[in-house]
Amino acid sequence: MKTSKTKTTLIMGFALFATFFGAGNLIFPPFLGRETGASWFMGFMGFFIMDVGLGVLAIWATVFNRIGNIEGVVGKIGMLPGKIMAAIIIICIGPGLCIPRTAATTFEMGISTLMPGFSPWIFGALFFGVALLLTIRPTKVVDIVGNYLTPALIIVMVILIVLGVVSPIGPATAESTVIPLKEGMLSGYQTMDGIGALLLTGIVTTAAHSKGFTDKKEVSGMVGMSGLIAGALLMLIYGGLTYLGATTSTGGFEELNQAGLLMAIVQSLMGKSGMILLTLIVLLACLTTAIGLTSVAADYFNTISNGKLQYSHLVIAICVFSYVISNFGLTRIINISAPILSLLYPPTLVLVLLTFLDDVFKNDNVACFGAYFALAASAVELILGADAVKALPFAQYGCAWILPALVGCVIGFFVKRKNAQV
Repeated sequence: MKTSKTKTTLIMGFALFATFFGAGNLIFPPFLGRETGASWFMGFMGFFIMDVGLGVLAIWATVFNRIGNIEGVVGKIGMLPGKIMAAIIIICIGPGLCIPRTAATTFEMGISTLMPGFSPWIFGALFFGVALLLTIRPTKVVDIVGNYLTPALIIVMVILIVLGVVSPIGPATAESTVIPLKEGMLSGYQTMDGIGALLLTGIVTTAAHSKGFTDKKEVSGMVGMSGLIAGALLMLIYGGLTYLGATTSTGGFEELNQAGLLMAIVQSLMGKSGMILLTLIVLLACLTTAIGLTSVAADYFNTISNGKLQYSHLVIAICVFSYVISNFGLTRIINISAPILSLLYPPTLVLVLLTFLDDVFKNDNVACFGAYFALAASAVELILGADAVKALPFAQYGCAWILPALVGCVIGFFVKRKNAQV
């Protein structure tokens, strides 16, 4: 029997919010607020556009394209290249980077502070053991995250933000030392949510089907609305965290990095007991992200193998692999995987944006050539360094690939082909 459409959509939105809201994203807004000071809101808007805004667009592109899934977006570059690209994204956003990072971040920002000497191997086993138990049944993932973990996470975050608004650490009046919009865009760009969003529609679509909703148009509408709910929640939480960071801009916090600043904010607002709250925030944020991404990765490889790789076996393999990688340490994980993600993000963004123009161009080569040119520009910057592309427009914003992508789109417009998607 169908459950309430409104309730199901709300739970789906909560689940998307929690999966987006990893601890890696948690540390960016306060740091942005400190750097932008009195201009924190302008900085936040740049962050919102490049993080949440693109994430919501990616969700809509995935469910409202001609096919109605991720293949309808990445398939524009060709059937086989599209599948390879999707698999690489899954591996990087899943067991190759983000899932191991959830455990590593929780340990380094919370557990190691509260319990010095506690083994990361033991913690990792406990962390991924819980993630495994909560992910092994795919139809229950959204219910578990949306009904229980997300409300707990939101409550804890609201408590912290309210305390910071009622009793601010200092006035948010310091002059910005950076260009606020630029700094916000660069911070949002680092979160890579524009890529991750392509993968997250699978778990909420599965959840909608399990609740009795089978009409494709109806499910697409529910997924699209759940993306808006997640985006609204993220806007409120990220905005609050950016403001908290702005209250530290008047002095005394200049030498702290992103993680250190967040820890200092919590300690300033709540004393030593605040570290327990921070650990709870990080644990909930990371656990919900690990659950969501594990489910997404397992479901994807189950689908492309036509069921030959069983979902439960994939969940176990992903958790075990992520457990091992998580013990490499947070810094090493990021250093290894970040260059790969920097290559993938620009072409993915081109494909997402041009999906909305399918009915305008009616030629997949526009998106195809644009994506490949964006990939080439990103590869040049990665291999030769930022100086190699500094003359290009928007290079100062980390977006030197935009002009090459536009050139590729123009070339692709004049190269006709029969679209692979039907």
